[in-house]
Amino acid sequence: MPTMLEVGLAVLVLVALFGAYRVIRAVKPFIVNAVVGLVVILIAEFLGAQVAVTPLALLVVAVGGLPGAILVILLATLGVAFVPGLLAVPLVV
Repeated sequence: MPTMLEVGLAVLVLVALFGAYRVIRAVKPFIVNAVVGLVVILIAEFLGAQVAVTPLALLVVAVGGLPGAILVILLATLGVAFVPGLLAVPLVV
């Protein structure tokens, strides 16, 4: 006969599993968008565009998907944002 502790732990594990399933189900579209967007950015870099992959760029791509990736590439090409860092130029005093 199972004790109350065993039953309580089994219920707790089931609740944790269902909670993890719901979180993964909610986050899955963002992960797919981020992967597709990164592939598009890598293809653009292979073709000659220079895009800095930063956490902000990843967030834009994850939320926006393919249009977000195109926006990041366009902004990097125009030099507005997501431009790879340049070498530090020493200041002359």
